[in-house]
Amino acid sequence: MASPVSICNSNALDTQISSTSRESLKMELLADVCLLPGEDRIIDKDIIYICPFNGAVKGKVLITNYRLHFKSSDPDVPVTLDVPLGAISRVEKMGGASSRGENSYGLDITCKDVRNLRFALKQEGHSRRDIFELLFRHAFPLSHGQPLFAYVTQEKYEENGWNVYKPIEEFRRQGLPNNKWRITFINKNYELCDTYPTVLAVPYKSKEEDLRRVAAFRSRGRIPVLSWIHRENQAVIVRCSQPLVGMSGKRNKDDERYLDLIREANETIKLTIYDARPNVNAVANKATGGGYEGDEYQNAELIFLDIQNIHVMRESLKKLKDIVYPNVEESHWLSSLESTHWLEHIKLVLSGAIQVADKVSSGNSVVVHCSDGWDRTAQLTSLAMLMLDSHYRTLRGFQVLIEKEWISFGHKFASRIGHGDKNHADQDRSPIFVQFIDCVWQMTKQFPTAFEFNERLLLTMLDQLYSCRFGTFLYNCESARDHHEVRSKTVSLWSLVNSKMDMYLNPFYTPESGRVLYPVASMRHLELWVNYYIRWNPRIRQQQQSPVEQRYKELLALRDEYLKKLEELQLSDSSPSSRLANSSTPNTSSTSSTPSQQYTHLHTPF
Repeated sequence: MASPVSICNSNALDTQISSTSRESLKMELLADVCLLPGEDRIIDKDIIYICPFNGAVKGKVLITNYRLHFKSSDPDVPVTLDVPLGAISRVEKMGGASSRGENSYGLDITCKDVRNLRFALKQEGHSRRDIFELLFRHAFPLSHGQPLFAYVTQEKYEENGWNVYKPIEEFRRQGLPNNKWRITFINKNYELCDTYPTVLAVPYKSKEEDLRRVAAFRSRGRIPVLSWIHRENQAVIVRCSQPLVGMSGKRNKDDERYLDLIREANETIKLTIYDARPNVNAVANKATGGGYEGDEYQNAELIFLDIQNIHVMRESLKKLKDIVYPNVEESHWLSSLESTHWLEHIKLVLSGAIQVADKVSSGNSVVVHCSDGWDRTAQLTSLAMLMLDSHYRTLRGFQVLIEKEWISFGHKFASRIGHGDKNHADQDRSPIFVQFIDCVWQMTKQFPTAFEFNERLLLTMLDQLYSCRFGTFLYNCESARDHHEVRSKTVSLWSLVNSKMDMYLNPFYTPESGRVLYPVASMRHLELWVNYYIRWNPRIRQQQQSPVEQRYKELLALRDEYLKKLEELQLSDSSPSSRLANSSTPNTSSTSSTPSQQYTHLHTPF
């Protein structure tokens, strides 16, 4: 029989072993977290994640200067979270020291990507104070005088994504300048308009003093400038902000003459002005000094597109979030989805862009604006250009479109997303860019062979919109990016994308250069983007890649493998020793053919 001392020692040893194994388990839980260059660990802590799908899950949380990472310690409930801190909109304390009930004390985290996260901690000894303060400081660095992670990361890529878009090169691709349109550098120091790019295309007959007088009559100085020109019929898409008509109905002869120059450039009989707003909103804007083009603009027709403002879109996405996360209520799904009006807004944006594209395709120039010309205007111009110009449907062309119409022309990413800012209730926040990407996704669903890029690119862009890992979507305009040295001190998202291009390519892509795409903008043809809005729900079976697409990729890989082997065989055939061996045998086949000529007849069976 063992002595009490040996039993006691054995128990102590068991306790020590179990304690050691627990510690090693904790280390193992977070050992596989792959940190980015420049990413530093801040704190790790035992915690309970209140998972909406699995209940309370014990595990460990790691917070770095870039992410929040949680991993469950129970192998039977494998739960992992990896959330960039930039995606966090709000951090709140849940319960107090005297709170009763299990797991009622901890943190409540609201994310910008449709998720909510709840963590519970032990109630004794202010156990959440350190993690709350550290999380709050690193999730909202700008509110605490700290740099965004994009300025800290040390990632390196072979290609510099900042070189993707060069304004002069893009204008040349479109056939500019010509005898109707010229390039001006009047805004080189952002003096004409501080939210516009430095390189602008304007009517050839306009003078620099004309542009300054027009700027005085347009909201924020955002004058009508060319975004895109049709190579054949020379019709143009021009973008701007609203005229400052005001309650008294002010007129500006310079502005009226300037729009007439745009009309004359391709001899359009009537210049069509698409005002993205509902009529009633445009009228109401007169009270704040804005307004719209009235009857005094001769040879012009005004069409309102009824797209709601940033506040309506923000509330619509909130309602959508409520019905998709954490649970999807199947029994009332269609009526619940309809009540959010999200797809209705998608329909109106797409419908407006179709009208713009159709008018330009038929040879008529158009002017597009909303209030300030950086939200709905960007949606309409970029979607219309995507329909009209197949170049923008390629992987690199799409990057140019984003850089040009959204980043360069001053969509207020910082205000709409709230990068590094703790003010979650800021009324400037709105999912305008998310809505645009949703519209692009709808188009890719209707035209599965027309786009060189795939859904993964769209998902990556929206994730990096929030992450603050890249400089691409930071700040409100080009002048602010210049001031903060974004191009020299941060990495472009396109550096990442173009270093892994195969991941973002659509295997079904078939180039068709002259084709104009007209998607069907009806509620019957629009779908909720499940792979984006409901991707956090493990009970929703995600179709990230269809079986057909998977099989097609396998066949393409097989074809590439065969072509490589064939090329190797042909190279070995043409080596000196093989030529010597074959010299005595007359070769009746054509030996002068290049490898590519010899195997172009090979096709992948499908």
